[in-house]
Amino acid sequence: MTFWALFLIALGVSADAFAVALTKGLHMRKFNLRNASIIAFTFGLFQALMPLLGWFLGSQFARYITGIDHWIAFGLLLLVGGKMLWEAFSTHVDTGRDFDRLHIRELLVLALATSIDALAVGITLAFVPVSIIGAVSLIGATTLVLAFLGVVIGRRVGARLGKPAEVAGGIVLILIGTRILLDHLGIW
Repeated sequence: MTFWALFLIALGVSADAFAVALTKGLHMRKFNLRNASIIAFTFGLFQALMPLLGWFLGSQFARYITGIDHWIAFGLLLLVGGKMLWEAFSTHVDTGRDFDRLHIRELLVLALATSIDALAVGITLAFVPVSIIGAVSLIGATTLVLAFLGVVIGRRVGARLGKPAEVAGGIVLILIGTRILLDHLGIW
C-alpha cells in the first residue's frame, strides 16, 4: 500500500475526530494550549491504537466487530451530542471556573466513539502488505494535527457564536453518528 493511500485512509478515519475536536473548541471560553494538546493527543492515540488492535485481531473477529461497530459509534455519538443539546437548551449557567475544565471521561468516550471505524480499518490492514507501525503512526499523527486544528477553529467560531455554536456542535455529533450508521447499513 502506498503512502498516499495510507494518508487518504488517515484523513478519512480522522475526519470524525476533527469534527468532535471542533465541538470541544466551541466550549472553550479562552484558548487553552494544554487542553487543546490533551484533546489532540487523546484522539491521535486512540486513532493509532485502534487500527493496531484491529490488525492484531485480524480476520478471526472481523465478522463480530464490523457487524456492531456502527451501532456502538452511533450510540455513543448520539448520547454525547444529545447531552450537548440538552446543556445548550437547559437553563443552567456554567461558571467561569469549570467552563474550560476538561472532562477526561467524556474525552475518552469521544475518542473511543470516533476511533471504532479505525478498528475496522486495522482489520483490513491485516490483509494487505503494509508496515503496520508506519500506518498507525501516520493515522495517529494525522489525527493529532487535525484534532488540534479542530479545537483552534472551534474556539474561534465559538467565541463569536456562543450558544448557537454549541447547538450546532451537538447536531454535528448526532449527524456524524447517523452517517456512520447509514454508511454501514449501505444507505449512505
